Order: sequence, then C-alpha cells, then structure tokens
Amino acid sequence: MPIDTSFIKPFIKATEKAAYGAYLFKGKGDKNAADKSAVNMMRTELNSIKMHGKVVIGEGELDEAPMLYIGETLGKSKEPKFDIAVDPLEGTKFCAQGLSNAFAVMAVSETGNLLSAPDTYMEKIVIGPNLPKGLVDLDYPIEKNIDLLANAKNVKPSALTACVLDRPRHSKIIEGLKKKDVKINFISDGDVSGAFSVVDSKSKNDLYVGIGGGPEGVLAAAAIICLGGQMQTRLVLTEEEKKRAAKLGVKDFNKKYSIEEMIKGDVIFCATAVTDGDLIPGIKDFDDYFEASTLVLHRNSNYFEKVTNKVSK
Repeated sequence: MPIDTSFIKPFIKATEKAAYGAYLFKGKGDKNAADKSAVNMMRTELNSIKMHGKVVIGEGELDEAPMLYIGETLGKSKEPKFDIAVDPLEGTKFCAQGLSNAFAVMAVSETGNLLSAPDTYMEKIVIGPNLPKGLVDLDYPIEKNIDLLANAKNVKPSALTACVLDRPRHSKIIEGLKKKDVKINFISDGDVSGAFSVVDSKSKNDLYVGIGGGPEGVLAAAAIICLGGQMQTRLVLTEEEKKRAAKLGVKDFNKKYSIEEMIKGDVIFCATAVTDGDLIPGIKDFDDYFEASTLVLHRNSNYFEKVTNKVSK
C-alpha cells in the first residue's frame, strides 16, 4: 500500500526542526551537542504526528542511545504503522566546523519495508537511472565495473567521475580508478549525500563506490530508488557485529542486497540542509522564524521537489 501524501508535510517538518536544532551549534566545534539538539527536536516533532512509527535505523541500540534508538516507537496514534530510518545530523563534523553538506535525513516506509541495517560498515556501489539492470556488481574488480559503465554510457572511462570517501581502506579502489583514468571526486564525509549525488541530474558523479555506514546506506537507498538509480550493498561485519546483525534479522552475513531488497514498496525521503550544500541551501535564521530547504521524494507518486519553508521557532 502507498503512504498517504498527507504525511509528506509532517515528515518535512520533522527534518526541518532537526536541521534547525543542529544549526544552533553550527561552527561551534561541538558535534555531540549539535547531534543531541537535532535528535531532541526531530523526536519531539515525530511524536506529534498521528501515526505509530517504529525506529528501525536510528542513533543506536537502546543501551547506546536514550532517544531515537532502534526499536523506539513514535507518534500519537495506533495507525498507520510505519518503519522509520533517521539520521538527525548527517555530517556532524561538517556542522561542528561550519562546513557545507550537513543534513537532517529521514526515510519512512510501511512496516517491514526498510532493511534493518545494524550500525556497521557496508560496501556500496551506486549508478544512475536508465542503465541495464544489474550492470555493476560488488564482486567485480573496479576496472570491470568501470568498463561496463563506460560501455553502457557509450563513453570512454576517462569521461566518468567516481565519488569516493577519502579513506585508506579504499586504496585498492582508488588504484583501479586511476588505472582506468577515471576522475575521482573525493569526499571527507557525507555518505548519504555522496551516494545520492549519482542520481542528481546536476551532479557530475557517475558512480559511488566504497565502504561507508550501513544505516547511511539504507537512507541513501530510499532516495536513490525514488529516482530510478541502482544500488548494491553488502554488510561488513566483525564477529561481534554479526551477533547484533542476527538480532535484527540478518541471516546471511555475506548477502549482496539489491536496492529493491533494501527498500520494499513505497517510501518517503526527506533531507533538510543544515549548512549550504551541493543540493540545497542551509538554514537561514531570522528573529521569529527560520527558513529551511528540504529535498523531498515520494516513490509512489513520483514526487520530487526541493521545498523551502518559513518555519516558526
């Protein structure tokens, strides 16, 4: 069943309030305070919605997070029931340092339709829409994936741009990209926006590849599927993390997930900018209100908008 479009505005308001909560600590060097403020304001707003929401991706498990923890229920009604994935502050370091591309992010689906990814690492590969199904694969060498993508786009590998988190663990991927003369767009953080950039028509990125956060992978998938992009992922788990993953229902620890397995059915995705970014401008603060810009997608209705609202404090 599709999610009623009447829920779009309340969910936007939740990420708007979270973004403003984080904004209050913009450039102050305290990423924990910024995150806590975002969490508090998002939770308050979600609890005001007539729904029964369950956090399936949040700030951590109950013993790690007092609010927006995995399994927490939100809202003031027994129906409708939703699964909710949240990252009240994607890019805590960006916000704390006053840098661009910090967001408050949320995805909402009907119960059971979001992959319950543990707070662990995840391998990811993302390509844009209008390409052959199953074109790239995590088990292929990066050089083969580049050749397949270049052939499908009818360009030389040197015409492609890959977005990669700047981490030592990606040295082999980077080496392969350089061998193929692919342009590399290194990012220091911002796993969700990096993956999403591949399906953004204004972005030059053709591919997102590497290991990032598992929860961020699911959030990114919610946006990517709405725009027809492809994504394949696989959890990267230590022995201790496998025990936690099993509690969330993960049975095959080596499974490769397609985007359709991560996001089943309808989904709403909202990302409100805290600081100015590549996609939308950040919070603008005024005396009795603030201005917030949000990227909003709704899969079932093909809704895709960049919304700017004036929000009372």
